[in-house]
Formats: sequence, structure tokens, C-alpha cells
Amino acid sequence: MAQSPSPASSSSSPRLTVQANFWLLADGCSVGGHGRIELLERIRQSGSIRQAAIAMGMSYRAAWGAVQTMEKRLGGPLVNRATGGKGGGGATLSEAGQRLVDAYRSLEAEHARQVTRLNDKLTRLLG
Repeated sequence: MAQSPSPASSSSSPRLTVQANFWLLADGCSVGGHGRIELLERIRQSGSIRQAAIAMGMSYRAAWGAVQTMEKRLGGPLVNRATGGKGGGGATLSEAGQRLVDAYRSLEAEHARQVTRLNDKLTRLLG
């Protein structure tokens, strides 16, 4: 089995970078991160949990479960649901759901700026 060269024996050193992900916790329990926030955004855009699930390549059951888990951990509705039937169903984000998406996206932008700063610092430190 071939071994990859160690950094000391490599003709050019690999470029080290900082990568970091974040997610939201409620009393220590995961509410979600990028994927669950994207699910909420797609529900808002499509007006449908089913369509949001399809767009994300997940089952309706998984999407429904993710929404229910978030709502349970946050103690309130994030998605307003209308039962299907003759008039059709639908889903919209509640005010709390929209605030959660907006807050997450704001934090995500700040997080990206911080990771960029850390990468700049790492480059300076390593020369």
C-alpha cells in the first residue's frame, strides 16, 4: 500500500487552512445547522414541505421529522401547515421560523468572515 509523503519529505508543503462549521443548540440539544435552515428556506420558497424535501433530495418523512424536532426543541411552531385535500395543503414559515432563518444567515455571514480572518492569521503565522 502506498503511503503519502510526510510534510517534511514533500517537495512542497501542503497549504493548511481553517475550516469550521456551526449549528444551533437549544439547552444543549442540536436544533440544526446549514441543512435544516436550508430546509426551512425551501419550505418558504415552495410553500410545501414535500416540495422542499424533493428539492433537497430527502424523503417527506425525513423533512417532516426535521421540522418537528426543531419545533420541539425550540418550544413552538416554525412552520404553519395547511392540511391537504380538495383545496390542497401548504406550508409557510411562522414568524419564529422566519426569524430563525434570518438570524442563522446573519450568524453564518459573520462566521464566514471570522474563518477568513483565521485563515489570514494562519498564513501569517506560518509564513
